[in-house]
Amino acid sequence: MTQPQQDIHILIVEDDPEICGLLKRFLQKLGYTVSIALNLAGVETLQKSHSIDLALLDIMLPDEDGYALCQHLRQTSEARIIMVSALSDIHDRISGLDLGADDYVAKPFDLEELAARIRAVLRRPQSERAAPAASAAVQHYRFDNWVFEPSKRALYGKTGIRVALTGSETDLLLALCQNAHHVFNRTELLSLIRGDEKNVDSRAIDLLVSRLRRKLSHEGRQLELIRTIRGGGYVFDPDDTK
Repeated sequence: MTQPQQDIHILIVEDDPEICGLLKRFLQKLGYTVSIALNLAGVETLQKSHSIDLALLDIMLPDEDGYALCQHLRQTSEARIIMVSALSDIHDRISGLDLGADDYVAKPFDLEELAARIRAVLRRPQSERAAPAASAAVQHYRFDNWVFEPSKRALYGKTGIRVALTGSETDLLLALCQNAHHVFNRTELLSLIRGDEKNVDSRAIDLLVSRLRRKLSHEGRQLELIRTIRGGGYVFDPDDTK
């Protein structure tokens, strides 16, 4: 069952009063419960009395490291995280996503696009909490030296080491495991993990694949499990998947 929007608590971490007010009014009109924090201390105070479903986190805070705040939220909550920043360089995006952010939106942004991204990110935890669907009946996947547990958003290596995955990485790897040896183009992969969401840059798949490749080589494995296919596609090609 879909969680009512008024029961969804969104935290805005932003130091610009004008942007805070604009976002709060817009999200409240959509039916969300909205809180604002200016820094880590404000986030920690709020966490003592409220659960957070999703955080909109500005990277460029005057007295805080936005990346450290992202890491704090990932370690202390189950909140989904969308990083919002004027920094549009691809390396800044990768840094935020590697720390556990679920999405990255560059300023200036369109409010309707932001709303679509919020809906897309919120759909993922809802599906994880729901009763197991036919496509999610398998509780784990084994391939090469890895065990992948989608419900825990984690990979486990042969030595027992745990490699945490973001929501987007989990969705992508699950789609690949369910369709091993099948060649997908970028559009098909986006459709599998983002549904009918519009205005999504196809390069987001390239970022996700790059991050997954690094994590899948965590134990020094050189074999490329996710291969690039000439012409703009990808295939998940493990020795065996079960």
